[in-house]
Amino acid sequence: MGNQITNRQAICDVLMEAAKNDRDVIVACSDSRGSAALSAFAEAYPEQFVEMGIAEQNLVTVSAGLASCGKKVFAASPACFLSTRSYEQVKVDVAYSRANVTLIGISGGVSYGALGMTHHSCQDIAAFCALPDMRVYLPSDRFQTARLTEALLGDHMPAYVRVSRTASKDIYREDMDFTLNQASLLAAGEDVLLVACGEMVAECLEAVALLEKGGIRAGLLDMYCVKPLDVKSLLEAAKDAAAVVTVEEHSVYGGLGSMVAQAIGAVCPRKVKNLALPDDHLIGGTNREIFAAYGLDAKGIAGSVENMLRRAG
Repeated sequence: MGNQITNRQAICDVLMEAAKNDRDVIVACSDSRGSAALSAFAEAYPEQFVEMGIAEQNLVTVSAGLASCGKKVFAASPACFLSTRSYEQVKVDVAYSRANVTLIGISGGVSYGALGMTHHSCQDIAAFCALPDMRVYLPSDRFQTARLTEALLGDHMPAYVRVSRTASKDIYREDMDFTLNQASLLAAGEDVLLVACGEMVAECLEAVALLEKGGIRAGLLDMYCVKPLDVKSLLEAAKDAAAVVTVEEHSVYGGLGSMVAQAIGAVCPRKVKNLALPDDHLIGGTNREIFAAYGLDAKGIAGSVENMLRRAG
C-alpha cells in the first residue's frame, strides 16, 4: 500500500484516453493546469482544452455553456475557490440547469497546508451537497478515482469531485469492483464502524489495524459517494456495530458526519461520533501535520475510538 500517482493524475490519464476517440470531451481550467496535473491533456488535445485564467466564475459558466452544446466538460480549479467564488454559477448554471459538467476541486481540504485558511476548503462538502441535482464524490485512491472518472464520462448529470494535492496510498487494485454511488466495505467489525471519505480512508484503514492490536474490532466503510449517500450500505454495515465514527477532512458542520448521523438516527439509532476539522481557523503546516494536530491521522483516529468505547463501557 505504497504511495503512488496522485488522484488528479489518475483523472488526467482517463480523460486523455477518452479524448482519443471522443472530441466532445472537454477540459477547462482556471490557470490551474499544472496544479490539476492536466498539462499533458492541454498539450495533446489543445482544441479540447479551454484556459479561462484566474476567473473561476467564468470557468463554471463557460463550462455549462459548452455542456449545453453537447460537450462532456471537466472543469478543474482549486477546491477552495471553486466552492466559494463560483458558488452562484455552480448553483444556477450547472446544478439548476442540470449541465453535464464535472467540477474537479483540486488540492481539497487542507492540501495547501501552510497557505492557511484562505486556501483550505473545509466547507465544500456542505456547500455542494446543499445544491439539488449536484452529486459529491471524494475518491480515496487512484484506482477508485479512475473508475469514478470513467463512470462520470458515461452519464450526463452535474458532479463535484474533490481530490488531494498529494499522492494517496493504494487501497484498491486496478481491477477493483466499482459501482457508481455504492460505498465499499473495506473491513468488518462489531465494536465500531468507521465511515470515511477521501484521504481519511487510508488513515482509517491504518487505524483499524491499530485498534485490532488492542482487541477492538472495527469495521470501515469507504463512503466516497457523499451525495447521494449510500444509505443502504451504511445501515447494513452499522446494524451490527455498537457505535459509528465518521472521519472527514472537512468542517465538523454539514459534511459526511452530519449526513451519516441523520441517516443512522432515522432508522437504526446508534452513538455517532464525528471526527473532523474544528470550527476554527486552522493552524498552518503540511497536510500531514494538520491531520496529526487535529487527530485525523491513524493514531489520532484510533485513540478517539478507544476513548469513546472506554467511556461507553
